[in-house]
This record gives sequence, C-alpha cells and structure tokens, in this order.
Amino acid sequence: MSHVLIVEDEPHLLLLVTRLLSAGGYQVSQAADGRSALKSGTSVAFDLIILDLMLPDMRGEDVLFELLGERPDTRILVLSSVTDLARRVGVLDHGAVDFMAKPFAGAELMARVRARIRGSDGERAGSIRRYLTGAGLELDLERHELIIDGRRIDLSQREFALLAHLLHRTPAVCTRQELLSDVWGMAFDPGTNVVDVYMRRLRAKLTMSRIETVRNVGYRLVAC
Repeated sequence: MSHVLIVEDEPHLLLLVTRLLSAGGYQVSQAADGRSALKSGTSVAFDLIILDLMLPDMRGEDVLFELLGERPDTRILVLSSVTDLARRVGVLDHGAVDFMAKPFAGAELMARVRARIRGSDGERAGSIRRYLTGAGLELDLERHELIIDGRRIDLSQREFALLAHLLHRTPAVCTRQELLSDVWGMAFDPGTNVVDVYMRRLRAKLTMSRIETVRNVGYRLVAC
C-alpha cells in the first residue's frame, strides 16, 4: 500500500483529500503546518507528498526545499490556490513533480496521484490520463477544456471541477451535499444555492440537456 502525506492547514480540504486517497486504497498521514510536514517527511519515506504552499508557520516553498535537501528522491505534488505564475513555475523548477491548482476535481487529483507514485497501478511514472469522457463529453485534464463534437469550450476552474466530478461519477446521481463537499470543500450545507447556480452555467455551455435533475436528490450526467 502506497503511503501519502497530505500537508494542508484547511481542515475541510484536509478531510476531503484524506477521504479521496483512503477510498483509493492509499495509506494517509496528515500535517497541518510546515514544521509537522518537515518532521514527518524527513523521518518517513513517503511515496508521495501533497503540499499546500499557503501554510500558517512557513512558506510551502521552504518546506519543499528542506524536504528535498534531506530526501532528494521525495516526490512532491503541490496542490495550491496560488495564482502567481512565477511561484508555480518555481516549485516545478526546484523539484516538485507536479502542480495542481485549487479548486480541483477529485477525479483529476486521483489520476495525478496514481501517475506520480512510482510503479503505481503499473503505470509509467510521469504519465497522466489526459481525458475524462462520458455522456458524449470529453474533458481535457491538461488544458482544462471541455470538448464537444470537436469544439473546445473554456470552463472556469469551478465549472471544470464540477463537470469532472459528474463525469467521474457517471451514471450515478450526485447529491448537493456530495458536490458541496467534494467540489467546494464544505463539510455541511450552509443553505447556499451555489450548486444550482453553477449547474445553470454548465448547462448553458453544454448546449444540450446533458445534466439531469433528480428531484429531491441531486444531479447526474446523461447521454444525448
């Protein structure tokens, strides 16, 4: 069983990523700050470390540099909401094996985790499943674009994460609470209509009625 360390100070996201990895069959350890991450990461040979850059006690880049200084073969996937291009490129140049932006789709995160763990599932390290398909749709995980009948359609980060989750769960029905938890990182429903708002936006871009509302339950994708 591969062992993954998650370094994340936001409790809801830490719980979400832990749940995804545990369900995928991984052994999971957690660290909520940089010091804890360094203590764990230098004493245990993790198969992968998922690292946030915005930590309460130190910069994520410093954690990455120190970990790689102690264990040069450590594989670190940076998962962060940082939008500054220089910082994103910097962590890759200094040894991170991948960078993934928040908000993220659980299906894409799991694909990247599988790809970045050496020998995982018999895959070649560094190879990532690029396309997620279903219900007549194709989602480009590399370019963050939706492809319908050869046409490429731009999606916002949240629209992309939401559609990827629906595709990953097809043909199952996704409840609003599930979507709030897995796409927005909310542990409970605060009474917001954000799911319905984004469903309307996605429907407008899909051009055909591919998102079905299941009354009093949630949503699912259907083929047209």
